[in-house]
Amino acid sequence: MADANRSTPLRVLVYSNDADTRRQVTMALGKHPHPELPELEYLEVATGTVVIAQMDAGGIDLAILDGESTPTGGLGIAKQLKDEIEDCPPVLVLTGRPDDAWLANWSRAEAAVSHPIDPITLTEAVVSLLRNRAAA
Repeated sequence: MADANRSTPLRVLVYSNDADTRRQVTMALGKHPHPELPELEYLEVATGTVVIAQMDAGGIDLAILDGESTPTGGLGIAKQLKDEIEDCPPVLVLTGRPDDAWLANWSRAEAAVSHPIDPITLTEAVVSLLRNRAAA
């Protein structure tokens, strides 16, 4: 289990070309979504190129990628990250609808949450991914 007293926050990359979607994600999760986890620190990204650069640089504990982003969708980026980064952190994709879960499977993302963003569903998925990463 993660050490909630850990001084270093967990870094969460949030990608969407839509600033409102990024805001919805960060507001839904807040700074401290679970007492067993350290505080979250967000890195908001609006382009696919910057996602790849940040993930290549390392230091990211979780990536949340908007599958509805344009011109580069988060599902394709998720697949690229999983194919190219040896120890890729967990990825959660935001899908356009629940029926798009098969696309999340194709992208090799560990979790998917559909639009519109439900804060409870998103928080449960994020906490689970971060706990699993800390336990590994």
